[in-house]
Amino acid sequence: MSENATAHQDDGHASLIIDNKKLLMWLFLGSDCMFFGTLISTHLIYRKLYPESFDPTTLFSLELTSFSTFILLMSSFLMALAVSAMHKGELKSFRRNVLGVIFFGLIFLGCQVYEFAHFVHAGLTLSTNTFGSTFYMMTGTHGVHVAIGVFWLICMYFYSHTGKMDAHESAVDVEIAGLYWHFVDIVWIVIFTAVYLIEFI
Repeated sequence: MSENATAHQDDGHASLIIDNKKLLMWLFLGSDCMFFGTLISTHLIYRKLYPESFDPTTLFSLELTSFSTFILLMSSFLMALAVSAMHKGELKSFRRNVLGVIFFGLIFLGCQVYEFAHFVHAGLTLSTNTFGSTFYMMTGTHGVHVAIGVFWLICMYFYSHTGKMDAHESAVDVEIAGLYWHFVDIVWIVIFTAVYLIEFI
């Protein structure tokens, strides 16, 4: 077999691995989309069935939640820049943008912890009523997803300092991490609209 044929075969094998990685991530995001759809739908259905069980407008801070949403949107923008930087082989730019995503992700988590602590102090817990159960389950699950994303990006940031990060192969891994982060961002926009904003309309 000639060197050209061998190189072509290797490129095809690498392309197949890349396609499989992306396919697996899309399959995961599809299943996760259905999972979050179930959580959000359950919350909205029970909210309709038992509207008198709790008035969240007495506790919700639209300003805080709007700030958290803006922070997550900005982190998604930085994530897109990080993916672009890695495709261009600009490692320093990648690190800078990933640090920004991590920082904004931690701010979002801090706001959520503060919000939960405030709610619990005011008497709304997981076992208080149906609203509390569905609300904490839904937003808490999303918070866990954000925490996983932050941990993933922290590992990726430190890995970039090992000298083993190849611009071509690693660009796909960063792109997959970006898909996950954008998905988490989109889910939060749906939660913010369907759970928080709708209460003030």
